[in-house]
Amino acid sequence: EESLQMWDLNKRLEAYLARVKFLEEENEVLRAEIQSTKSSPAGDSWRVKYEEELRALRDALDHAFREKCTAELARDNLYEEVQQVKSRCQKEQAAREEAKKQLSLSRKELEEERRAQIWLKERAVQLEKEVEALLEVHEEEKAGLDQEIASFSHSLESFRCAPVAFQPVEVEDYSKRLSEIWKGAVETYKTEVSQLEGSLCQAKENLWKAVEDNQQSQLQLQHLEKDLAGLKARKEMLEESLAQQWQEQRGEAEKFQALAMEALEQEQQSLRVQIARVLEDRQQLMHLKMSLSLEVATYRTLLEAESTRLQMPAG
Repeated sequence: EESLQMWDLNKRLEAYLARVKFLEEENEVLRAEIQSTKSSPAGDSWRVKYEEELRALRDALDHAFREKCTAELARDNLYEEVQQVKSRCQKEQAAREEAKKQLSLSRKELEEERRAQIWLKERAVQLEKEVEALLEVHEEEKAGLDQEIASFSHSLESFRCAPVAFQPVEVEDYSKRLSEIWKGAVETYKTEVSQLEGSLCQAKENLWKAVEDNQQSQLQLQHLEKDLAGLKARKEMLEESLAQQWQEQRGEAEKFQALAMEALEQEQQSLRVQIARVLEDRQQLMHLKMSLSLEVATYRTLLEAESTRLQMPAG
């Protein structure tokens, strides 16, 4: 029975040793295959393909970066243009304010001219009334003098004397003075009327100038409003185009980043799968080797124990 057990143990030991040898040979074969795959052109082609894909992704990334730089430059240019438009709008706003100030000043001057014209009209009416009063007084004085002369002539006719010897010298002097006063009053009236007419003409000219200046300022204000509306529309159009380009660039960058991340993640996942497979194969080989070494050690101990047991009776 013990010999049968030993024979069975020997058979199992031979089977295990053969299996260990087979597994070692298979391990060597696998190592050779791994080395061959590492040094084979297929592995090189895979690596070259991977490097080409990586190079293509880098080129695409550089292209996207260049497009981003160009878009940023375009954005900066648009921003500078918008700033220029804003400064121009501010200048036009200042010009508009200045035109409004000039318009208000011209309106004030127009009001002053109108008031001056009204005052001149009132003054002319007042002077006309004064002249009429002076004429009435002069007519009354002239009538009184005529009556006095007539009465004096009647009183002189009562005397039967020569008319040349008894002419009234004082009356002639008085009449001369009155005529001179009348001439001076008429001259002063004429000068005042001419002055009033000149000031009235000057006021009319100033009024026409103020009206023309007001019309020109209104036309300039209308032109400035039209330019401001055009600049506002251009500014809105530029802002809309800038926002649209920014959104398109952002969408393209996000799409490109998503594609690049997906490609890198897929490549990383594939590498992880390959590494996991290699590690799993190595772990299985290690477990197998450890189990075989344990079996060999147990069989060795059994053989040593059996040999010692067989040697004991002989001793």
